[in-house]
Amino acid sequence: MFRSTSLRVAALYTAAFAISVVVLGAITLVSTRRALMQQFDARISVEASALALEFRTEGLSGVVQAVRERDRTPGALDYGLDGPGGQPLAGRLAGVRTPLGWSELPTPQDARPVRDAPEAMRVLTTVLPQGYLLVVGDDDERTEALQGTVLEGFAWAFAGVVLLGIVGGYGLSHDVHRRLAAMSGAAEAIIDGDLARRIPVRGSDDDLDRLAVTFNRMLDRIAALMESLRQVSGDIAHDLRTPLTRLRQRLEASRTLRTPRERAQAIAGALEDVDAILETFAGLLRIAQIEAGARRAAFRPVDLTALAQTVVEAFAPAAEDAGQRLELAADEPLTVEGDRELLVQMLVNLVENALRHAGGRARIRIRAARRGAAAVLVVSDDGPGVPADERQRIFDRFYRLETSRSTPGSGLGLALVAAVARLHGARVSLADAAPGLEVTVAFPDVPRPATLALPNLPDSSRSTGNG
Repeated sequence: MFRSTSLRVAALYTAAFAISVVVLGAITLVSTRRALMQQFDARISVEASALALEFRTEGLSGVVQAVRERDRTPGALDYGLDGPGGQPLAGRLAGVRTPLGWSELPTPQDARPVRDAPEAMRVLTTVLPQGYLLVVGDDDERTEALQGTVLEGFAWAFAGVVLLGIVGGYGLSHDVHRRLAAMSGAAEAIIDGDLARRIPVRGSDDDLDRLAVTFNRMLDRIAALMESLRQVSGDIAHDLRTPLTRLRQRLEASRTLRTPRERAQAIAGALEDVDAILETFAGLLRIAQIEAGARRAAFRPVDLTALAQTVVEAFAPAAEDAGQRLELAADEPLTVEGDRELLVQMLVNLVENALRHAGGRARIRIRAARRGAAAVLVVSDDGPGVPADERQRIFDRFYRLETSRSTPGSGLGLALVAAVARLHGARVSLADAAPGLEVTVAFPDVPRPATLALPNLPDSSRSTGNG
């Protein structure tokens, strides 16, 4: 704990506050001394002016009497009155030779109680009429005492700051050390294989709590990816076993074939199996690249309406040949930030899935619209649909409904759709189209653009196919 960063920071702040107290004390002490000295000098000047006025009004006898009375008053100033020839007339400071104006001299022994060391006295010497000299002064004992009190107060403040800094720094370091030790313990447990372990959150919503929440979210994501990896590994081993076994059987049977035609048919079948296996691995690799998030660097503004129109035009001939009807409904341009190639692939997979499983004479409808502040792409059909208990599983890799086992495909198309949606921050939901299935991809809130004309869309709905 004594090597912890929190304790070092607390010690640094304590030192900074202690230095601040010292600097503040020095400034206060200098300012206080200056103010006291100004009051000290003002008191002596006022007293000297009063005695000078006394001399002018009452004469020499009045001043002598006033000086003698003040000398007998406890706590009064020190005075001295000398004649024109320098002879002392009255006061404790009579006969003391001082220059005119302000000066300093040691306090006379008979003017104050006996001390270990003589105190300095500040005096003002003025000339009265007829050449008399008036000396008024006082020692700065009270000033020194007040300065000592101020200095003592700041000394206690300095000690308090240091003591509070030490206690507070130790307490803060102990608390931070305990919480970091809990985080370190959770990390060590995760390293040892306890992937369900999470960093404890105290609920104070401070920096360490927010850091713990962030780390826990990261650990949840890592756990989900590892579970996905485990599932993919198992799915690969299970779903590729059949085409690999079939490929081996074809190659094994080709050994006994004698005619070139039979051998050519065997080789063609083997190549089809190899192509299917390569397509499966290519789909897995593409999904992995999408989930890694590397394609975010290629995000640009994409018009979903124009994108949907391009896909509809590409699949319209195939839908017409199959006796199906492919429709597009779009109200306005919908611009989102994304990777156009991946968004096209996502919509293509949804359309192919609908065309493949909706059946003959089916009606597939693509709709690009604004729902509140969000942009949505909807692909719906009037086919047999998907049972409610299996709707979320169809986005898993290699998952296929029992009714679609006989149709071509690897079960990766909708998994790629889910990966592209996650990359773009979109949410995919399934609903019953009564009859059929409705797939909705809702993108995050996007600003509403200015109204633009759609030259390629004569109206809000376009239908292709002959039904």
